[in-house]
Amino acid sequence: MDLLFLALVGLVTGVTTVLFGFGGGFVTVPVIMWVDASLGESTAVVAIATSSAVMVVNAAAATIATPRPVLRRLGGAKVLCVLLAAGGLCGALLAGLAPSPLIHWGFVAYLCVTIADVLLRPGFLRPAAAAVPARSRFPIPTALGVPIGAVASFLGVGGSVMTVPLLRRGGMPMAVAAPLANPLTFAISLPALVVFFLGTPAVTGEGVVGLIDLRSAGILLVTAIPVIVLLRRRPPKIGDAGHARAYLALLVIVTLAAITAGVR
Repeated sequence: MDLLFLALVGLVTGVTTVLFGFGGGFVTVPVIMWVDASLGESTAVVAIATSSAVMVVNAAAATIATPRPVLRRLGGAKVLCVLLAAGGLCGALLAGLAPSPLIHWGFVAYLCVTIADVLLRPGFLRPAAAAVPARSRFPIPTALGVPIGAVASFLGVGGSVMTVPLLRRGGMPMAVAAPLANPLTFAISLPALVVFFLGTPAVTGEGVVGLIDLRSAGILLVTAIPVIVLLRRRPPKIGDAGHARAYLALLVIVTLAAITAGVR
């Protein structure tokens, strides 16, 4: 039953990677908390470590399939990507030392803050300005690179929960903000994955290597990647306002799932 559940979640992860820029962590963390609940105190760190593995592959696949004109908008974000990676490394190191409840409820708290932010502040549900021209300054300040990377890898959210709203408020439509979140997620997740793969002390569990549940990650990726490739080639036609509301709805659903996983 767990294998079927993971396969279905993998399909959903493929959809969220393309439509919302979530490389997988946003959905993967609460799912792995459910599947690996038997690991006890190690559950949360295994969830975010496994999430990093899923996000690296999904974000890479989505980035490769993204049209070049969209990716060119990252031209002014090279230093930001380096700082995101540095933050991702720091956050992963801290996650390996943090108690499981702190990671779990920190994940829930962050999602709640994000939901409140996109509801109460202008610029997300409706763009704050016209779409940002390709050569204009990148909407995410470089100084936020390390904080975003650290929080993202510590909580296993990949960064898209932070970068998409920032890109959106910079004037980008969802059809541009979501694809650009994938390479930013990759920059955060790759160094975090290295830390988690070499995680010490390793966690003992079926299919777990270091701190990563490779069995679950494999199932999620096998079902997600074909969806990513298909939707990148034939993207669904969604209005910008509806796209933003769907993003918010998914935030709410995953928050409720994470809360439920924590009170089992």
